[in-house]
Amino acid sequence: MVARFPQRFAGRLPVRQILCLLPLALVLVVAGRHWSVLAEGFGHLATAHWPWLLAAGAATCLTWVAAAVTRQGALVERLPALRLLVTQFAAGAANHLLPTGLGASAVNLRFMAVCGVPLARSSAAVALYLLAESVARVGLLLTLLIVFPNALRIGTLIPQGAVGPLLLTLAALACVALSSLVLVRKLRAAVLSFLRTALGEARSVHTRPSRALALWGGSLAFPTLQAAGLVAVGLALDLPVPPAHMVVAYLAATVAVALVPTPGGLGSVEAALIVTLVAAGGPVALVTAVVLAYRIITVWLPLLPGALTLGALVRWKVI
Repeated sequence: MVARFPQRFAGRLPVRQILCLLPLALVLVVAGRHWSVLAEGFGHLATAHWPWLLAAGAATCLTWVAAAVTRQGALVERLPALRLLVTQFAAGAANHLLPTGLGASAVNLRFMAVCGVPLARSSAAVALYLLAESVARVGLLLTLLIVFPNALRIGTLIPQGAVGPLLLTLAALACVALSSLVLVRKLRAAVLSFLRTALGEARSVHTRPSRALALWGGSLAFPTLQAAGLVAVGLALDLPVPPAHMVVAYLAATVAVALVPTPGGLGSVEAALIVTLVAAGGPVALVTAVVLAYRIITVWLPLLPGALTLGALVRWKVI
């Protein structure tokens, strides 16, 4: 009788209702922890040129369209377009509440499962999306650094003597990962099975020109639109940095913080953006104002409606 109590109690818990309210609760917690940043950011927005702020908001909205296009491009099956777009809006909120990438990936995996896509193939589609977005972001950064070699003062970005320890750390991590694959048979079998599925999905996607175009076009559009939002905020606050250099600074910052597992890059993105924009020639005080205003527009303003949308999607069993 005692053993059955936890099962009966769990059966009575309104699990779906709890999941609906959980995103809203997380938003309140995160907002409370960053309240001073929010207040300062809104103060800077009050002194900005509003047409450029509207342009930044429009660029932010288009990032969800680009994400939806890329997600569709990573999968052969056709997903319901409107639900896919709304899911990306909700996934953006989840991404700011969980360590970087995990929130959006979890929401999209659940969405594809509801759409009838097997877990192995939906996981392969998520991996293909992340790979394409990373390749596009790094490729765009390298291209712009070639075109604008003086966009950043590289010496100010990397502390003296930090390159050697960084390379050693990366080499050690690579050795640990390789040793784990060689020594742990079950892990090796799981990784090889996933790679076979992922490669098969990638081949299938690239045999369809429309899917390949959506995958790579969306992957390029996504960071471009994000950077365009930063440029618009910089222009709104009269930041004396050329727009192309602001784009380079944004891409450099986001590539650098991709390895930092903080929720949505909160804290790490702001710090990296300030460093790279100062390296691009911006005054520290004004750069800080631009970064805070940019994060208000791209993160904090959509966070509450995104969390409410996420809860609604859970309640309506879309995810």
